Amino acid sequence: MSAIANKVSLGKKIAFGVGMLANQMFPAVIGIFIVVLVKDLGFPGWMWGVVSLAPRIFDAITDPIMGYISDNTKSRYGRRRQYVFIGAIIMGIAFVIMWQLFRENSLDFSFWYFLFTSFLFYLGLTIFSVPYVAMGYEMSDDFHERTSIMAVAQWIGQWAWVIAPWFWVIMYDQEWYATADIAVRELAIWVGVIFAICAMVPAIFIKSKSTVNQNYSALTIKNIGGSLKEIGNNFVEAFKSVPFKKLCFATFFVFNAFNTVASFTFFIIVYYLFNGDAAAAGIWPTLFGSVGALVTTFIVIPIVAKMSKALGKKKAFMLSQGISIAGYIMLWFLFIPGKPYMFLFALPFFSFGIGGLFTLMMSMTADVIDLDELQTGKRREGVFGAIYWWMVKFGFGIAGGLSGLILTIIGFDSLLEVQPEGAITGLRLFFSGFPIVGTLAAMYIMRNYDLSETRANEIRAELEKRKSN
Repeated sequence: MSAIANKVSLGKKIAFGVGMLANQMFPAVIGIFIVVLVKDLGFPGWMWGVVSLAPRIFDAITDPIMGYISDNTKSRYGRRRQYVFIGAIIMGIAFVIMWQLFRENSLDFSFWYFLFTSFLFYLGLTIFSVPYVAMGYEMSDDFHERTSIMAVAQWIGQWAWVIAPWFWVIMYDQEWYATADIAVRELAIWVGVIFAICAMVPAIFIKSKSTVNQNYSALTIKNIGGSLKEIGNNFVEAFKSVPFKKLCFATFFVFNAFNTVASFTFFIIVYYLFNGDAAAAGIWPTLFGSVGALVTTFIVIPIVAKMSKALGKKKAFMLSQGISIAGYIMLWFLFIPGKPYMFLFALPFFSFGIGGLFTLMMSMTADVIDLDELQTGKRREGVFGAIYWWMVKFGFGIAGGLSGLILTIIGFDSLLEVQPEGAITGLRLFFSGFPIVGTLAAMYIMRNYDLSETRANEIRAELEKRKSN
């Protein structure tokens, strides 16, 4: 098939990208809204840890099951569209319900209510996101056109992280809402409806071929259970690849450490820089997230791409993570009461951590997949991609649990307007120190990563030789 035949219209790329905006907006907004559980509803650290960890572990378990169901669906609508549409509806409705929390309710009721509705939301997210991502890979058979599709989608999706932090301004501005829990209840309706519609866009505008006559496995309980065993076997087999194991664990340490303390930004700015006055903090918590996302999108990613081409992927990873360590150190000194603008100078350095991580790791995973094909004769993008993102999601869940544990350890009390000095110092120590430790662990793991550009080119040449024989 020619490259022209595989060309995807800009309209379809944008339709797919609108789905990515929804896919990233819901998690981004949860990261903002969840502060209300601690600051306004009085959740202790262990409750926050449970509601952060448990649903995401559930999400990591249901993803491979949904993948199997989607891959083997026989329908005149194809394998993906109907799930994307249904998942969008469930996800939007559950998101609205999840945030209908009232101060008048008991703490235990609010905890169990939020926990169980979170499971419903993450079930909807799984039904939507797994087929949605697969839909993107199926839009073209051409390697470069796939890159173009994903580039458009990621550019649109990244705006979620620019927009979401501005909810902090709305939530804690009393000219908008009397209290943040009232704000969250109403804002959740707008977010749930608008971005559920965005999530439906790919299902509506990206057509799929009928799979009614395809020879797929029957969707029975027995077959779905068997797929779990196959997934487990693939997990073990893929982890026999030493380079892939290094990529997974390095990602786990960097991403997990970052997300463990990411939500502490709000508490540090409010309680350290503004002595507990969220209204006085104004847009500063918002600027931290929004400016950081803009820096990542327009500065970090292009620089890391050039570093990779000039230095190689491994050296670019080491350098970008080293720059992020400098950024975390700077944040210790640049969080200054009375001078909140100072932390902005650390953001370009700080943003190299996550910005460099996924820019490079996805590319390096492709090299590992070539190595796996050379060794096994199998082309398994789906297996390696599923395992890699399973590690990311598992790390995200662990991070949520650790966040709550840290708050408990340092003595942070959500009922106090002014926090003890030890709690604030603990927040700052963990905010700078924990990601540094995680990043150093990742750099240690990657120190002898040996799949260089020369070796990758040799592998590609050998694979092309096999195909020509």
